[in-house]
Amino acid sequence: MLAIFRLTSCCAVGFLVLLGAGARAEDAPAKPAASEHANEHASGLPALLPADSATQHTIEAGGRKLAYTATAGILPVRDDKGEQIASAFYTAYVLNGARPADRPITFAFNGGPGAGSAYLQLGLAGPYRLDFGPGTDGGHATLGENAETWLDFTDLVFVDPIGTGYSVAAKPEAAPKQFWGVRQDADYLAKLVGLYLVRSGRTASPKYLLGESYGGLRAAKVARVLQRDQGVVLSGITMVSPLIEANMLFGTAHNPLVAALRLPSYAAAELMRKGNFAPDKLAPIEQFARGEYLSTLVAKPPTGAAADAFYGKVAELIGLPEPLVAQYRGLIPVEVMGKHFRADEGRIVSIYDATLATPDPFPDSEQARHDDPVLEGFTRAFASAFAGYARDQLGFKTDLDYRLLAEDVNEKWDWHNAGHGQQGGIDDLRQLLALDPSLKLLVAHGYTDLLTAYGIDQYLLDHLPDLGDAGRVQLKTYQGGHMVYLVPDSRKALTRDAKALYPAPK
Repeated sequence: MLAIFRLTSCCAVGFLVLLGAGARAEDAPAKPAASEHANEHASGLPALLPADSATQHTIEAGGRKLAYTATAGILPVRDDKGEQIASAFYTAYVLNGARPADRPITFAFNGGPGAGSAYLQLGLAGPYRLDFGPGTDGGHATLGENAETWLDFTDLVFVDPIGTGYSVAAKPEAAPKQFWGVRQDADYLAKLVGLYLVRSGRTASPKYLLGESYGGLRAAKVARVLQRDQGVVLSGITMVSPLIEANMLFGTAHNPLVAALRLPSYAAAELMRKGNFAPDKLAPIEQFARGEYLSTLVAKPPTGAAADAFYGKVAELIGLPEPLVAQYRGLIPVEVMGKHFRADEGRIVSIYDATLATPDPFPDSEQARHDDPVLEGFTRAFASAFAGYARDQLGFKTDLDYRLLAEDVNEKWDWHNAGHGQQGGIDDLRQLLALDPSLKLLVAHGYTDLLTAYGIDQYLLDHLPDLGDAGRVQLKTYQGGHMVYLVPDSRKALTRDAKALYPAPK
């Protein structure tokens, strides 16, 4: 999933993708076991939600043929009085014939915070995958079986937070207060995880979380609520391009530490552009970023020959003109990289993956007046693809639009009433790792993701205290950007690395 952020002056803002023509898979689904309409007595948006639909499928994955049950359905969200205040859409994939106590189960969340789960589901882990081919034209994307599905080693439950996907509040006007905030989000999603575990008889299964971008912070918060309030012990968490600490992303335009941690991703983009990228070339750049670069930024700005040498070196590393680097005194905001990195070609690049570029619609403007090539470009195809897949393959027939990126959720998100740990998740991770000695954490990043840069989380993880076996916490880097799984080799490598967190399939 592209865990979705769009920078404004104060918060992350997503983009609401309207339902388009659905991409269709080739195999016809089994007939749904449930009737088409489940909420005949409901009103408003909940009345458009059908009953749960369970269908049977098979897929070749992990060198074997897997028979599984797919369920597209609704979990009720209730208040303290037991009244249903929302309907949360989920998609579950469960291997047939496995003993529940032996079979791991993974709950997956995308980011945004107003993003539906179609990204992770059709991009990385689900049994079907949206293939964009060699380009980035969403109009040519095709849906087919995913030979690297995580169903090979874990059952999967993808959850759409309220206001995203097909998940709706009973009273839409109350949704911001009830659901759209760091604390509220973690509280009700943890209850949904617990509810699914009990209803499906999976309380004894090894339990895992998967989160992308804001879904990383979401996973940390949900895990902590599960641990603290429900006594649910997790075996592992995988975070893809995560936001872990909000104060390391928002309001950092003049933060020299964040600039130093982001610099290696800028340099990786320049190495990619020149066609001579290799991971080992980043080691001296990381050393420069943490040393000379950071110390120069925090000191009085250099002048004369020292300024020429410093700004010239930074310009050469990141591929921007030296006068522009000097203008910003070496501290380059991500929007400036997006606007100017390939400006000499009349192109803009995505701050989510600097290897992806489109023609600049406003080349004469000094400011970035453009939609992001990834955020608001080809990835919109995930919305229509999932809508068609849910209806045609999973038998979930509804007149609701699938809300891939919900702008209203992002705009109204409550970042401040977050409870313990505030806007960040690193304190939650410390508590989780300290209290659950067997918990494992994998943090995955693409080199050319300029926004949630790998260096930021490398810094956060490097500064964890001694919490036992050092191998419990790993940061892995891959070629690609925010949606690192769109690069085939990176997707396969990430899947192998994630699989290592799980017990061997039986």
